[in-house]
Amino acid sequence: MIVALHGAEFFAYHGFYPEEQKLGNCFIVDMEVEFTPAGNISEDDLSNTVNYEQLYDIACEEMKLPKKLIETVAEAIINEIKKQYTFVDLIKVSIKKLNPLVGAKTKYSSVTLNYQKG
Repeated sequence: MIVALHGAEFFAYHGFYPEEQKLGNCFIVDMEVEFTPAGNISEDDLSNTVNYEQLYDIACEEMKLPKKLIETVAEAIINEIKKQYTFVDLIKVSIKKLNPLVGAKTKYSSVTLNYQKG
């Protein structure tokens, strides 16, 4: 089973350069969590699945903590998902940084990190 959240938007202060840390930027976060349900899905019980509202809250809290690399932010999101949902098998987190400061006109830069239980 997969629960996903796509296009979560945040304004945050991640960046390697001091001006990025001062001015901030817009980020888009996508998360996919694959898992074996903790219980019977037909019981219609939220505790048997991954709550996408909680995924958003995890991303929101991690996006508030400025880091130089968005790779570090994605890793922190994965670690918190693993902590809260011990039954997950696979986690994929992508973060897009809109209008990165690279001296050229670009829509975004991005990183994608994967975790696989094993």
